[in-house]
This record gives sequence, C-alpha cells and structure tokens, in this order.
Amino acid sequence: MTCSYCGARNGDGEHRCRRCGRRPGDRLNGEAALHRTTGALAAKLQPVAVQSLAAQPAVVPNLAHAVQGSLFPDKPPANVIPFESLAPAAPRTTTRPRTASTTHGGTKHAARRAPRVPEGQGELDFLPVAPTKPRTLGTTVEAVIYCEAPVATPLHRAVAAALDWSMVLIAYGLFLLTFRLCGGDFVLNRSNLIVFSSVLPLIGFTYGIFWTIAGTETAGMRWTHLRLTTFDGFPPDGAQRLLRFAGSCLSLCTLLGMLWSLADEESLTWQDHISRTFPTPHELESRVFQRR
Repeated sequence: MTCSYCGARNGDGEHRCRRCGRRPGDRLNGEAALHRTTGALAAKLQPVAVQSLAAQPAVVPNLAHAVQGSLFPDKPPANVIPFESLAPAAPRTTTRPRTASTTHGGTKHAARRAPRVPEGQGELDFLPVAPTKPRTLGTTVEAVIYCEAPVATPLHRAVAAALDWSMVLIAYGLFLLTFRLCGGDFVLNRSNLIVFSSVLPLIGFTYGIFWTIAGTETAGMRWTHLRLTTFDGFPPDGAQRLLRFAGSCLSLCTLLGMLWSLADEESLTWQDHISRTFPTPHELESRVFQRR
C-alpha cells in the first residue's frame, strides 16, 4: 500500500501509514499541500528561463523615511511635578496701548516708552564709582611713580656709584701701568696732561655704554642688589637705558642732576626723570639702607 499523503510504501495489511499515521483515504488539501522531492508525488522539474543578473534592474531601497524604533520601553511618568505646572498662566492682553507721536519737521516720531518695571521689584541704591586719583606723597604733590616699588635711598645709590667708579679707576690704573711698561715717561707737559686727563672720562664712558648695550645693570648695582625699573613697574627697554645713560652723562658733567635727588619729593635725579626709570632694591630684605 502506498500512502496517498506522504507517499511512503507500506504492507498490504496495513490500515495506517507507518510514517505519517494517515489512513489510505486521506488526501492532501490546499493548506497542507507541499512540494515533495521524493516518492511518487514528487513534483517534476520544469525548465525555467533564467535571466542574466545584468539584465535585471537593480532595486535600491528607499531609506529617506527610514525610522528606527525605540530601543527602550516607555517609562512611566515621574512623580516630580514641574514648577511650570503650578505657576498660574500670565493673562494675555488683546489690546496694545497706543504710543504718543510727536511731529517734528513734518515727520512723525514715536515717543520712546520707559521700560516697565515689575511692581514687586525694587531698586537697589548703589554707591557711585569713586573717580581715579593719582597717587599723592606726604605733601600734596602728585607722584610720578605709579608702581609700589620703593626708590633706593641716595646713600644706597652712592655706594653703587662708588663701586662702579672704583672699577673705572682700576681700569685707568691698568692703562697707566701699560703705558709705563711700554717705555712711556710721566712727564708733566701739556700734551701728556691732555692725554692723561682725557683717558679717564673715556674709560668711564666705555664702562657705562658697555652695560647699556648689554641691557643689564652695572657691576656696582649688582653688588648692592639694585635693579632698574620703570615708573610703571616694568623692566626698561633699550631706548630707556640709552636715555638714562645720556642723562647720567649730563648729570655728571653739571653735578646739578645728582644734587636734584636731595630736593626731589621721591629722591629722583635728572636721569630718572629723563628716562622714567629709577633704581630699586631687588627685595625689601636686601635693602642696605632704609628710609626713616
């Protein structure tokens, strides 16, 4: 017996199919009809015309309206109530107030309205800003120095100048020693006096211009822990150092610029006012002399 449902072969005395358990009278319906590959009910292969892949039109999916679904489930509403829901809604005004207009020269200009201030908001009384005033000294004279660095005392500056001139005198002594070793005679005549008297200021000028071009303080100022600074508290530049050197030469030639520091309110000399620089100690603890 051949099962008409699954196509299995059974014995002649069998009333049910050993494979599917169906009876011989059972038939296939439309819903359970399957294509069989083995047995008597297997469908025969039919030749189908296969088109080339190049001839088939390429189907491009439309991703313009692609929307990804939510990855997380909807959360229940929180128990926190926002403040906006408790605040009363502001009343809406349907009419706008008319602004007065003024006519000037044939043209109308809308009058500016003052900004509306909420009724519950008050005004704070702030103190007016104090005008900036220049720093004054013990007297009513305005100070020319704006920084807080103190000016070195005249005695402190005199010690630094003495050390610098000692270096100049040592160089002048070496010049005389070299002149003697080279066979020169110290004859006090007019030519020798002119040469010997002009070499000393020339050595001093060379000593001063050397430190000016180097852009640093002299050896005497370094040994006495002094440094140059501007009236604003910044390191001086090359132009200010050249002006200070020129002022120092003028003060040394007239001697009035050095004495000016004794009468000045801030103990500044001519070269200090010309270059707008002054010597000050590196630190307050390094001051050799202090003011009373």
